[in-house]
Amino acid sequence: MTQTDGDRQPKVRSRTASRVAAVQALFQIEQAGESPEHVINQFNRHRLGTSVVQDGSYAEGQVPDADARLFGIVVRGAVARQERIDGLLHEILPASWPLARLDPVLRAIMHAAGGEMTGADPVPARVIINEYMDIAHGFLAGDEPRMLNGVLDALSRRLQEPAAQPAMDVTPDTPES
Repeated sequence: MTQTDGDRQPKVRSRTASRVAAVQALFQIEQAGESPEHVINQFNRHRLGTSVVQDGSYAEGQVPDADARLFGIVVRGAVARQERIDGLLHEILPASWPLARLDPVLRAIMHAAGGEMTGADPVPARVIINEYMDIAHGFLAGDEPRMLNGVLDALSRRLQEPAAQPAMDVTPDTPES
């Protein structure tokens, strides 16, 4: 999750690092059954903002240069809105691939992206999809990243649909006599 500038020096993308950490935390919350606040505190104390090794990699589970604020927002948002996100994913996923059948890392990525897409001040969908696709390629192989792309695209479209409008009185105005 690093970029190179013109001088070929690795440039860490702190927002991407935050999202990687959020996916890891959501995975841990689901797999270990730990509370979100416990996992967030654990990450803040032991994994975020640690120094990067020379090659710019994420050694020993450390997530260098992560934005702790964004990390917390993504994790808390995904957990708080998980029921809504899961409902939308249930509508999008084929019946033969229910959410529970998916790889837990893939589920964590979908929840993190869904948490951002359903937030009060969401980042543009194309940015979220790009970020989580980059992350997916770091964790997943085969057809899973391609499936993720389709699911996140469908999720963003579903969330952009106009909300149901309240019933309007369509009686034509008539001039008073």
